[in-house]
Amino acid sequence: MIALAFLAGLWTATRRAPRENIPGEKIADVTFWLMLGTIVGARTVYVTTYWKTEFVHQPISEIFMIQHGGLVYYGGLIGAIITGSLYVWWQKLPLWKVADVLAPSIALGNVFGRIGCLLNGCCYGRACSLPWAIRFPADHPTGGAPVHPTEIYDALLNLVLYFGLAWLFRHKKFDGQVFATYLIGYAVFRFAVEFFRGDYPPDHIHAGLTSGQVVSIPIFVAGLALAALLAQRAPKR
Repeated sequence: MIALAFLAGLWTATRRAPRENIPGEKIADVTFWLMLGTIVGARTVYVTTYWKTEFVHQPISEIFMIQHGGLVYYGGLIGAIITGSLYVWWQKLPLWKVADVLAPSIALGNVFGRIGCLLNGCCYGRACSLPWAIRFPADHPTGGAPVHPTEIYDALLNLVLYFGLAWLFRHKKFDGQVFATYLIGYAVFRFAVEFFRGDYPPDHIHAGLTSGQVVSIPIFVAGLALAALLAQRAPKR
């Protein structure tokens, strides 16, 4: 699913790139570094977060085993931003134009990523009595009880975000607007879905908020601040 997510993101991004006079192959090159930064960042945050409960007595080789999950999205986002920004700077590409080209594709890639979570049985929801509740096998941590399909909630909201950002890309008022809107929109959607998550251990709940909600707050603020700053600096179109 990780490969499918990046392929879908790459294909859609290369189709948008010409509108910003950026060669599609440049976007393809950036995507490689984004993929690398995403995996390293997501796995690093997961390992450091769950070190005491999962890795302290495990062999070092377990740190690199990601085929069964064990990735934190926000860690991947931060890793991708770092590696992508460095590559864009090295290639002397327009940072915010590239960010706008990629932003909708990040949301689309996350749709496939959450489907992967559903198949892996991670990021599952809390108990649910609604008609659309889902059941995992009996040996799953949920014990086969009906739970909220939080992976599907997240996938559908990211699909909505993708179409919204794709529309905004064609109507944006300044460079960086689409990327800033992505940060705002994803933070809001993620914060909402987290209320239905049931996979967090007690020490990952802070003042009634999950770790994902805690991180969503500064991401939301950063998106607002970035939008305001870039709008102020942008030349009139």
